Amino acid sequence: MKIATWNVNSLKVRLAHLLQWLEANPVDVLCLQETKLTDDKFPISEINAAGYEVAFSGQKTYNGVAILSKLPLTDVIRNNPMFPDEQQRILAATIGGIRFICAYVPNGQAVDTDKYAYKLAWLASLREWLADEMRAHADSGLAILGDYNIAPEDRDVHDPVAWAGQVLCSDKERAALTALVELGLTDAFRLFEQAEKSFSWWDYRQLGYQKNKGLRIDHILLSDALAKRCTACAIDRIPRKWEQPSDHAPVIATLD
Repeated sequence: MKIATWNVNSLKVRLAHLLQWLEANPVDVLCLQETKLTDDKFPISEINAAGYEVAFSGQKTYNGVAILSKLPLTDVIRNNPMFPDEQQRILAATIGGIRFICAYVPNGQAVDTDKYAYKLAWLASLREWLADEMRAHADSGLAILGDYNIAPEDRDVHDPVAWAGQVLCSDKERAALTALVELGLTDAFRLFEQAEKSFSWWDYRQLGYQKNKGLRIDHILLSDALAKRCTACAIDRIPRKWEQPSDHAPVIATLD
């Protein structure tokens, strides 16, 4: 089974890219973030025609998540039931016995702002709910994929000195991500030897991609049952080279 995550930064703009990528990379499960579509505008027919069932939770202009699957999706949950929120950032479904959670973590804007406090509260509540989900799916396994808007370590940042203490790299954000991992999750990407300066997001400005001035903020976290089955994990930089690309690249993990 191949599973993937991709922040498409507007599915309306990037639908052709999504379909092109799926044709070349027919993954079994794909979690999308920043679809930026209301539910009535979601391209269900196009995704069904590509061979996928889909669950989605959207809103106008901002946020929005979706899970595409070649297998049926059951027990679908929109949002974290422990964190009332108008922003559509969480979607969960069981697929082939595995619990999948698609997460779009808040950006946080800047350290010590209201949006930063919201991000930390959102992550703390996610941990609380995730602990319950992991207990419920301990045997079959759980994967939480998405744009976490956190670079876990300095090696996940193109310039750790310039980013030190900044949003996406601050100590409190990294501690919140560590708290999730300590529930019994594993960063699939770090299960394997990876090239230095491997990133999943690059700013559109100042030739960020061309100069590889990026961050690794898109992650696939696996419970122990799935981590033992993981045989590969990689970032696919190819779509970032396309015309009018998302600023994120897909991350793919393979489970035997």
